[in-house]
Amino acid sequence: MDIDRRDLILSAAALTLGSGARAAGGPDRRLGYAIVGLGTYGLDVIIPQFANCRHSRLAAVVSGSPDKAQRVAAAHGLPARSIYSYADFDRIRDNPDVDIVYVCLPNSMHADYTIRAARAGKHVMCEKPMAVSVAECEAMIAACKKAGRKLMIGYRCHFEPFNLEAMRLARSGAAGTIRYVRTEHGFVQRDPAKWRLKRALAGGGSLMDMGVYSLQAARYMTGEEPVAVTARESTDRRDPRFAEVEDMIEWTLEFPSGAIAGCQSMYSANQNHVLLMGDKGRIELEPATRYDGNRMWLGRDGRETVVTPPPGPGSTQFAGQLDHLAECVRTGREPIVSGEEGLRDMRIVAAIYRSAREGRTIRLDGRA
Repeated sequence: MDIDRRDLILSAAALTLGSGARAAGGPDRRLGYAIVGLGTYGLDVIIPQFANCRHSRLAAVVSGSPDKAQRVAAAHGLPARSIYSYADFDRIRDNPDVDIVYVCLPNSMHADYTIRAARAGKHVMCEKPMAVSVAECEAMIAACKKAGRKLMIGYRCHFEPFNLEAMRLARSGAAGTIRYVRTEHGFVQRDPAKWRLKRALAGGGSLMDMGVYSLQAARYMTGEEPVAVTARESTDRRDPRFAEVEDMIEWTLEFPSGAIAGCQSMYSANQNHVLLMGDKGRIELEPATRYDGNRMWLGRDGRETVVTPPPGPGSTQFAGQLDHLAECVRTGREPIVSGEEGLRDMRIVAAIYRSAREGRTIRLDGRA
């Protein structure tokens, strides 16, 4: 991953927008987001964050529930013309208040609504995982490029203070040369009826959900791209929750430097942990990637020193993410977590599944 490019863009995000503003409006206009999907994440997590944004605002809602959409629109002062159903979503092209579409839908719907949003002339924020296949990711990138629109993936941890500080400390040599990364993410998914447990909607199980955090952390903490993966799945198929998708999957990533990452995702235990170990010490986060309440330590072989990071690029990680795309639209910069970043993850996810299925190491660098 291009760390110098990341640092440059995050620094630029803190600056006041100037004459670089483009056709998205004057430098004082907050860009409008349409939230597609009023489930728990879109409604209860993302929409309240516009109150913390400097350059973004809620401009429209898209939902399969007319009553819910009308209630949300009324609560946020949106006009009736800014309420859309999934069936009439494409008329969003005629709404000049909407600059960006944020896709907060089940994984299998990401590609369709991203492509439709791009064709409607809107920039796109798409939740992770980017899609359910490499081919879908490639189609999403192509559609946005053809339309001349930005595509960003909702990797909020790239705007989260503890994760940013851990990256900085790792690059600065606080733990010496990083030799091993351990990253584990999971929670107890209790309801068999949840869409995340339906392959047609989720594309997979815990790997397609919590596994993205583990995979991302291994990549952005090392600053390297893996060259090989070895994976193993552990799922009790007698459990009705896991009739269609996997429960726990663990995988080992090998990096060009010789560093190793041991990663896990699971739907049957609660875990949220990242540990970096180097030849001079360790950097540990637990919890590591929650919405709030994350903690971090430095130590030689334990948790000797508590680390309090400086603020991130936004008042919250979510506001930082929302405003980052708005600023990229204004300035013409590429998002630090673009569609290409989501595609890289999906290629590795496909290799993880293949390794677990075939019981062998899969090379990611083209070597036999």
